[in-house]
Amino acid sequence: MGRTGYTRVLLIDNQPIFCEGLISCLDKCNKFIVVGVTDEAEKALKIAEKEKPGLVIMEIFPGKENGLELISRLKSLIADITILVISNNEERFYSERVLRLGARGYLMKTASCESVMEAISTVLNGKVYLSDSERERIFLALTEESTRGIKDWPISIQKLSNRELEVFSLIGKGYSTIEIASRLKLSTKTIDTHKEHIKLKLHCATSHELRQQAIEWSNHSL
Repeated sequence: MGRTGYTRVLLIDNQPIFCEGLISCLDKCNKFIVVGVTDEAEKALKIAEKEKPGLVIMEIFPGKENGLELISRLKSLIADITILVISNNEERFYSERVLRLGARGYLMKTASCESVMEAISTVLNGKVYLSDSERERIFLALTEESTRGIKDWPISIQKLSNRELEVFSLIGKGYSTIEIASRLKLSTKTIDTHKEHIKLKLHCATSHELRQQAIEWSNHSL
């Protein structure tokens, strides 16, 4: 634990097999010390405060909690911490959002060990890591060369706040207003307010249309 010259790493994920595989990749380099593994936001913050990791590797939805919010909280706790997101969720829907929150890179869990180590090296050197396809997508979006006449989910979803995106995702997974309120520890009135804001931003005329769009989004995001 006290070895010098090693990067201290905190893993935040709820898939034990993935964590074991990732730890195995890190061990091969002999440059890292894993100081904690958890899927709970509060535990992650306590570990980060105590162990002062230089690198956090995390899923954006590590369990029942909002990993997007956790990125901001980790950056507030340790300003110079480096965060790399490795997720099951499609990068084209989340990469720009996590970068704005303070993460340095985004990688899919389908990536090889070699790609993971390349991403880690890149972000630890102060650069941003995205896949070649995601860099190309962002470039095309910025130059307005993306395909017209097709629902552009990456652009549409950027209109939503982090909380609205969380609510929208849960609607798409079939949760009711009461269930969403319970899961997010919010009132049903607050959830209804979020729904109205989402309807406005996504141009949904009715709650039924909102649910249909949420289901379509859910099918595209995984």
